Amino acid sequence: MSDQPLILLDPHPRPVDLIFDAATKARLEALGTVVWHDGSPAPDAHIDQYLPEATILIGQSALPKERLDRAPKLKAVFNVESNFLPNVDYLECHRRGIHVLSTAPVFAKPVAEMALGMALSLARRIHEADAAIRAGTETLYGEGDNRDSILLTGRPLAVVGCGNVGKALIALLRPFGGEILVHDPWIHPSVLQELGVTPVSLEACFERAAAVFLMGAVTTENVGGIGKAYFDRMRPGGLVVLASRAGVVNFDELLDAAASGRLRVGIDVWPDEPIPKDHRARKTPNTLLQAHRAGNIPEVWPWMGRLVVDDLEQVLKGLPPQRCQKAQWETVSKLRSKPVS
Repeated sequence: MSDQPLILLDPHPRPVDLIFDAATKARLEALGTVVWHDGSPAPDAHIDQYLPEATILIGQSALPKERLDRAPKLKAVFNVESNFLPNVDYLECHRRGIHVLSTAPVFAKPVAEMALGMALSLARRIHEADAAIRAGTETLYGEGDNRDSILLTGRPLAVVGCGNVGKALIALLRPFGGEILVHDPWIHPSVLQELGVTPVSLEACFERAAAVFLMGAVTTENVGGIGKAYFDRMRPGGLVVLASRAGVVNFDELLDAAASGRLRVGIDVWPDEPIPKDHRARKTPNTLLQAHRAGNIPEVWPWMGRLVVDDLEQVLKGLPPQRCQKAQWETVSKLRSKPVS
């Protein structure tokens, strides 16, 4: 084997050329011997052949302890699917000093922008007014169609979950000038205060805010936990935007709140994807529906490769990674992302 670091790729479902443009690919190849794989999950035999000499793994290969025992040189794992999946022994990686990293930060700005766009459309019923014009049922000069439009300016706005996406959204909400309420049980209130937001309970988010943005991860502690008891706390006409993980809500109770006319609801993520053809949401009023399209836009794909190579350069220098999101072993075991298919 060469003295160069061996970099092993198993990036499925991300095509290599999608996330590594020519310049980034050249940077990667300058760092070591690259074992390329593309188009499908790498077979176990392929991974097992190279893993004993691998310094870096880029991809979603399963890494139970028994496999890690056969990878004495491994220094970092880069998940380019962008979730921390349950197929890795994170505690064992922590014990061995193996960085487990995700390219999730690339999705923060696109999702935040979409979430804000959905809230604005719900607040002013932009999507419904467009549909009315196409159907020939519009009201001229907006008196009727604007009957329940509201401004976001000056109103309290709530963000539930202050990770990558939540922080990106907070930056977009500041110009509206209202108080920004944030609930995140994994972040100390003092840290939130230093961000210039107001840390509050989950109940207070719904009681006080004109719009609640649900941007948190699904965990063992919150799965299905946001339902009718919270939606009933909102003032009539309140907005709820679900743009991170569907599992944080009781989905039927969310749709019930929209169907009743009490709330307007924007949804980009779903309990089952693709969305079933007969899903009740397709006929539920007071909703704005998207098919999980907030984050994955072409502009961000090359960012993944650049983040990986930036941090790979750091790791090979013996320095901590700075660009990707690092798995914190204290909390990563609580995450409930779907496994790789």
